[in-house]
Amino acid sequence: MKRFIILLYGMGCYAISVLTLLYALGFLTNLFVPKSIDAPVTRAPTEAFFINLGLLSLFAVQHSVMARPFFKRWCIQWIPATAERSSYVLLSSGALMLLFRTWQPMGGIIWQLDSLSGQISLWTLNALGWITIVITTFLIHHAEMFGLRQVWLFWQAKSHTALHFTTPGFYQWVRHPLYVGWLLVFWAAPTMTTSRLMFASLLTVYILAAIRWEEKDLVDIHGTSYEQYQRRVPMLLPGRRKSGLS
Repeated sequence: MKRFIILLYGMGCYAISVLTLLYALGFLTNLFVPKSIDAPVTRAPTEAFFINLGLLSLFAVQHSVMARPFFKRWCIQWIPATAERSSYVLLSSGALMLLFRTWQPMGGIIWQLDSLSGQISLWTLNALGWITIVITTFLIHHAEMFGLRQVWLFWQAKSHTALHFTTPGFYQWVRHPLYVGWLLVFWAAPTMTTSRLMFASLLTVYILAAIRWEEKDLVDIHGTSYEQYQRRVPMLLPGRRKSGLS
């Protein structure tokens, strides 16, 4: 019974994460959802700014702290180890949905492309960002990333074994194609409003910081294999080999 409950829990967390990703698509494209990033303004700009700052900070703290090894070790004292990743996925989805549903639009346009060719180009880049995000999750083992592999192995009474370090597909070009996809989604839009600029800017800063923490953990786990990968493949911009955004 315990294995079945954990399997259902993991599948439920995964379903919620998929729905959250679909909501994110609508939120960032101002389509299909009841409240998007550029919904009508309802609060004063200063008030909206600090509310949004708090929401983005909450997501950043949750998403990073729960991903650190020390927190995982603490977490499995209270929940089954096989459900740890599913719980992370669930709480990340919750933090995102709180962000989406309580986001405060700020109004104002920073820039806007009126030409049809310019709009098509940026929306194409935006779509490529979403495609990159989805493909990358499968390149790095979709089921493991979202906790499904862990609960499925537990259901089958099999031990969970760590995946080997590999660099398939996009990972031959950049070390973090998932983040490249998100950056395209944030920035590739024909109309850059104040709301979107704040959202994109702060999450870009978060991504650059998160990469440093994540890569430190990867070096601790994979040792020289990952260090050699760092020297061989750029961070975010294909073709570059130096520090910073490379």
